[in-house]
Amino acid sequence: MATPVDRLEDRRARKGTTMQPHAATGLRFVLVVIGVIVCMTLVRRGLMALGMRREAATGFSLITPWLLGFLVFTSFPMVASLYLSFSNYDIFRSPEWIGLDNYRRIFTRDIDFVPAIRITLLYGFLSVPIGVAGSLLVALLLANDLKGIGTYRTVYYLPTVLPEVAVALLWRWIFNPQAGLLNRILLPVYRLLGMSRPDWFGDVPFVLPAYIIISLWGITGVNMVIFLAALKNVPGHLYEVALIDGAGSFRRFRSITIPMISPVIFLQVVRGIIGALQIFTVYAFTQATPRAGKFMSFYIYQTGFQQFRMGYASALAWILFAIILMLTLLVLRSSEMWVYYEGEKK
Repeated sequence: MATPVDRLEDRRARKGTTMQPHAATGLRFVLVVIGVIVCMTLVRRGLMALGMRREAATGFSLITPWLLGFLVFTSFPMVASLYLSFSNYDIFRSPEWIGLDNYRRIFTRDIDFVPAIRITLLYGFLSVPIGVAGSLLVALLLANDLKGIGTYRTVYYLPTVLPEVAVALLWRWIFNPQAGLLNRILLPVYRLLGMSRPDWFGDVPFVLPAYIIISLWGITGVNMVIFLAALKNVPGHLYEVALIDGAGSFRRFRSITIPMISPVIFLQVVRGIIGALQIFTVYAFTQATPRAGKFMSFYIYQTGFQQFRMGYASALAWILFAIILMLTLLVLRSSEMWVYYEGEKK
């Protein structure tokens, strides 16, 4: 069935003119807005007809746009990718159901899968603890009430607002084997050790350390702000009692600060695992050697959008999703042993 936009374009085409792209986009936008408003109205009236209170029905109607967005842009793509993972699909032809062949090939014949999983997991296991500890350390420094501390907090947060592509290009220049800033600084060390300048993204032993160094860029961003807020919410009387009892700085940090902010540490670990295992932007602009392995997200991108093997890429994506979910559940299960919630009864 032709939409109003299609009919309008056909009418203009018959007149010898074509609709400008921006006009067609604007009309579609208006139609989507009208459709969402109609859905909100129907939801509100329907719930009230079923006996729901007006305030509750209004609340559900107000979250209807988010629910529609979740269903259209999240739930449907997930279900579609799950189906495609069991099919042979190259975007030029209809998907062909092949069952578990994609998964069987990944685990038995794909020579790039194991290196991709290995370097992705190694990066996650190394970068997450370093990132969480680094963010906490910076937050501890910025939690002091010093003159001009607001300026320092702003300066430390600035890296977060920079575009990821620009940051990736900056790191690419820093790690350049010939004219890079890092190799220039370390040149005396190289001469002392009798070694040549390493190719950080070309030599296998240096690839993972390079990305660990790059991951330190994020310790002064959002994670730092979250830790700073958690530190400011620790009750001051706990430190006063510990100080009266003769507890030193390290003892107060270990026995008061860490337990009180442990829920935030748990949150940061979970967010760090999910983010680290999905690293993409920096890698895409630096291109590590295939001998060291491609990160899983970039491997999925190459398979799906460069080789047009969408079914195979969907299978790889679901394997990565399963790994992230498993690690997240392990951290969640372990939280009972080290996460302290005030007022919780054990």
